[in-house]
Amino acid sequence: MRRIRVGAAVVNQTPLDWRGNARRIEAVLAEARERDVSLLCLPELCITGYGCEDMFHAAGVLERAEATLAALLPSTRGMAVCFGLPVRYLAAVFNAVALVVDGRLLGVVAKRHLAGDGVHYEPRWFRAWPDGGRGRMVLAGVEVPIGDLVFDVGGVRVGFEICRDAWVAERPGQSLSRRGVDVLLNPSASHFAFGKSDVRRAFVAEGSRAFGAATVYANLVGNEAGRTIYDGDALIASGGRIVAELPRFSYRDHGLLVGQIDIERERATRSREISYMPIIGDADGVVVEPFVLAQSGPLAPAAALPAWESGADRKYEEFSRAISLALFDYLRKSRSHGFVVSLSGGADSAACACLVAQMVGFARAELGAEAFAARLSHIDGIDAGDSDAAIVGRLLTCVYQATAHSSQTTRDAARGVAEAIGARFIELDVDELVEGYVARIGAALGRTLDWQHDDVALQNIQARVRGPSAWLLANLGGALLLATSNRSEAAVGYATMDGDTCGGLSPIAGIDKAFLRTWLGWLETQGPEGLAAIPALAAVNVQAPTAELRPPAEGQTDETDLMPYPVLDAIERAAIRDKRMPLEIWRSLMEDFVDAAPTDLALWVERFFVLWCRNQWKRERYAVSFHVDDENLDPRTWCRFPILSGGYEAELAELREAVAQTR
Repeated sequence: MRRIRVGAAVVNQTPLDWRGNARRIEAVLAEARERDVSLLCLPELCITGYGCEDMFHAAGVLERAEATLAALLPSTRGMAVCFGLPVRYLAAVFNAVALVVDGRLLGVVAKRHLAGDGVHYEPRWFRAWPDGGRGRMVLAGVEVPIGDLVFDVGGVRVGFEICRDAWVAERPGQSLSRRGVDVLLNPSASHFAFGKSDVRRAFVAEGSRAFGAATVYANLVGNEAGRTIYDGDALIASGGRIVAELPRFSYRDHGLLVGQIDIERERATRSREISYMPIIGDADGVVVEPFVLAQSGPLAPAAALPAWESGADRKYEEFSRAISLALFDYLRKSRSHGFVVSLSGGADSAACACLVAQMVGFARAELGAEAFAARLSHIDGIDAGDSDAAIVGRLLTCVYQATAHSSQTTRDAARGVAEAIGARFIELDVDELVEGYVARIGAALGRTLDWQHDDVALQNIQARVRGPSAWLLANLGGALLLATSNRSEAAVGYATMDGDTCGGLSPIAGIDKAFLRTWLGWLETQGPEGLAAIPALAAVNVQAPTAELRPPAEGQTDETDLMPYPVLDAIERAAIRDKRMPLEIWRSLMEDFVDAAPTDLALWVERFFVLWCRNQWKRERYAVSFHVDDENLDPRTWCRFPILSGGYEAELAELREAVAQTR
């Protein structure tokens, strides 16, 4: 029996923050040493940060990364540690990990399968390392091997799958297993998406079974570079099961998962597998280091995951925790002094305000009042002795801006939500400003503007008039103005540019309206584990969503302007996520929405495609948003579409012809 103690570290890094990134790595190295870790896996590109984008091609960035690695070498005494960083070899840049043992750099392994879909653009910056390729390079002043390597550290064989390497069918782990690897390290920068952690658990556990090697998986945590959220998964698996796992969505600078693996048991598993056939004569690909990884004694069981991870409300919990963590990191990394929300009394703005309140609740519960205040020390007035509500009042200003078309219902709902969470609430009457613009333009044109001829323009001016006041409040407080548009609105352009889209950050732009409404209902009556429900949301949830931009007598609602939100979301997923054409979507909708008239469904399909094509320019201008699932519409991170296009004219004509034949 030979047991060694392994660690999977998560760190909250920031691109190009050389001192901060090194400091956080040093902190987790110190903790690992205190906890007798022999072999430590750090996340992918942890030295530079994953989101450096085109700066990966800057010679100065590569040089700084190398210098940082060199400075960190002494901190690895008594341990084997892998560091993620970009390296340049033969004029190409590679996404790589360097294995350091007891202060000595042993070699470099580069990523073989680059992530080039969705939020990832790795092939723009890096080159994929070829299977079996090997060479030599100078890094941190030492000549070392680079390539398809296995490291023999005191008789324990260590191999690497770097993030996406483990997601493909032909995983490097297959050949590494045949080369006698005992421990497979997976340094990752794997973005959060709903339910994605289940996929990670599955391939980490299955890899440990199929390859007969213990697997150590380490991810980033937090909002690293602005759009992508990392949930901080850390996993250790052996024999086909997860033996240790770190709670996700931590607000700490780093976290460390420690587990114990039995090297002899891993080898016995491989030797019993009749299909296992080792690769003989692989000496050139093995880097031998005599340093012996210390054996460890008994290890206390890891703490159990929180109950919400296996609960029925997990998606609601993930949404609350992911967006709240992203807001916290965006606030402190941008050194902003708080948030401003134009609170309309409706669902979207209420969701944004409540997420800020949850941010405070989650962060203070985990960090403690004093550490929370220290993390936001750039903001005056954050007192450790204050209540959560008092902190929310310091960080969040909500403004309700009424026009002649605003109702007492939305006014009361906005005030009620703001008071319930402790936010500062300001009420303004902007109708005089609206009427002033309308009168001036009418005079300039020589006619009176009216709803019969000028409907859209008269709606938009009300939304746009509210923008300057919200921006002014944000500027006065050095705060972030949060835009409140959701994904369903973005799909069809149901938003006023420079009106309700005003803001530097759009926290719910990746969420469809149907989900958002059910989440608000859950938040009203239950709420996330550890935080209280917000009953004041009842005044929001009881309403039919409305922009309140037409005269009240018209009874304007979002769904009468557009279509029922469940139908809109179904069309959006089919058209944009699944790339299906209008006629095919109409036929499937008739199966899924049997109570709707086929002619209505056809009208809604056509409306969606027309509005989608017409409004791509709006999506190009939306504020920075967070990625939360693989249905994002952000053209800068996920969904590219031409600003000018043929507008599906032929496809919609085909749809109209098919509908006519059914009458």
